Amino acid sequence: MGKSILIVDDAAFMRMMIKDILVKNGFTIAGEAQDGLQAVEKYKELMPDLVTMDITMPEMDGIAALKQIKEINPNAKVLMCSAMGQQAMVIDAIQAGAKDFIVKPFQVDRVLEAIQKALG
Repeated sequence: MGKSILIVDDAAFMRMMIKDILVKNGFTIAGEAQDGLQAVEKYKELMPDLVTMDITMPEMDGIAALKQIKEINPNAKVLMCSAMGQQAMVIDAIQAGAKDFIVKPFQVDRVLEAIQKALG
């Protein structure tokens, strides 16, 4: 059984794209969430091996959700995803405990490399 991954993005299309990459490469999709609030709830419920987290979302952004997930499990592995290569956001995410950062549109090799690295 592959490692379980929770996919968090407010765009269904982006969730579908990353899910496609992951499933083809032997990962199990633990679940999906479309905003930070759902992400925190699903994390508690599913306790996945890894979370892919969009930064810009309604309700609660990815960085706030990341911080809450880290409170639940300090060892949580979270990869941040964003279309905006905004340095400040990347730095915020890493300081908040993100393992790595992937930029949209997703490049398969980069996504897999980041996941492998995060999962150690």
